Amino acid sequence: MRLLLLSFYYPPDLSAGSFRARALAEALAAQIEPGGSIDVITTAPNRYSSFTEAAVAVETAGPLTIRRIPLPAHRSDTLGQSRAFAHFAWTAGRCTARVPYDVVIATSSRLMTAALGAHIAGRGGARLYLDIRDIFVDTIGDVFPRLSWVLRAPLSALERWTVRRADRINLVSRGFESYFDSRYPDRSYSWFTNGIDEEFVAARWSHRAARDPREPLHVVYAGNIGEGQGLHAILPALAQRAGGRLRFSVIGDGGRRELLLRSLREAGVGSVELLPPLSRPALIEAYAGADILFLHLNAHAAFEKVLPSKIFEYAATGKPIWAGVAGHAARFIREEVANAAVFVPCDAADALLQLESLRLCHEPRAAFTARYARGSIAAAMARDVLRLARNPAP
Repeated sequence: MRLLLLSFYYPPDLSAGSFRARALAEALAAQIEPGGSIDVITTAPNRYSSFTEAAVAVETAGPLTIRRIPLPAHRSDTLGQSRAFAHFAWTAGRCTARVPYDVVIATSSRLMTAALGAHIAGRGGARLYLDIRDIFVDTIGDVFPRLSWVLRAPLSALERWTVRRADRINLVSRGFESYFDSRYPDRSYSWFTNGIDEEFVAARWSHRAARDPREPLHVVYAGNIGEGQGLHAILPALAQRAGGRLRFSVIGDGGRRELLLRSLREAGVGSVELLPPLSRPALIEAYAGADILFLHLNAHAAFEKVLPSKIFEYAATGKPIWAGVAGHAARFIREEVANAAVFVPCDAADALLQLESLRLCHEPRAAFTARYARGSIAAAMARDVLRLARNPAP
């Protein structure tokens, strides 16, 4: 049995997709029958230019082989990312041209890795397992408004072609269900969601001791700074309204970082510091020093379907969570995460109103952490993939 896993990001790169891909690869390696193999084709670390970490080009551990494709230098804009992916797709196609895979697995947020997986699987007669982390066709109008009228029709056609070639599709969010059921009711779906990595489960979390009540509350955000997160649409007004009550640390990078900086300067806000992306150990330290963990998605209808991976990471800390989300993510947090305040995205007044409901204490969420441990989710997902590998195509 030979499996191929495609992921544009893989550790040591920093992204939700990279950690998800690693967990699945390791779970497959633990469960595959003797003599089987898993090839991972990914990129050399490239997520953020402000965070670089060396990684070997080819890494082998038991049945698992990871090949990292170096990308040409590129910016994080649309054109730069498109060129980078084209290089990745072309090289991945060459690497797999004569390899007889039984199953191709593609984990994808912006559709293109899924389409690449469909091409490679179709070319070699392999079965196709898609792990869909976002609905690119649904979000393109919000994220790329100037290009959506040109791209929506061809991307919709590419999505149909890709999804209809899949033998099994995993959707990370139940919010995606209506979209896929209405368009592709004949497909086979599974629902393995995001999860909590072991580093966050094993960390020793506690509330900051002996905090001076005269000091501002320390609010930490960690993650991408892009259009989807919409930090530029909430933090300047929120920091203004909060006055000296709050101090924000924004850890990360992305395509809207400069817009966020400009918006903060124009608003005359000095209580928001921007820090570069951090390694996992450093990030855990940053979380430990926070009073509140902050999450936000822009006020676009498409984002009402998603379930941010950051929810799971934050919840493991036991820290209060302050989340500007709507739709499925808002329902999930209200139903599953204790001591979390949900506010209307991009609404600073509602954010401050909901902030008052938070308990400023450490509150372990043991049941949540056990239910959404990444290892357990990845192990179940690996079993689902291997069932597909063992069942001959009709």
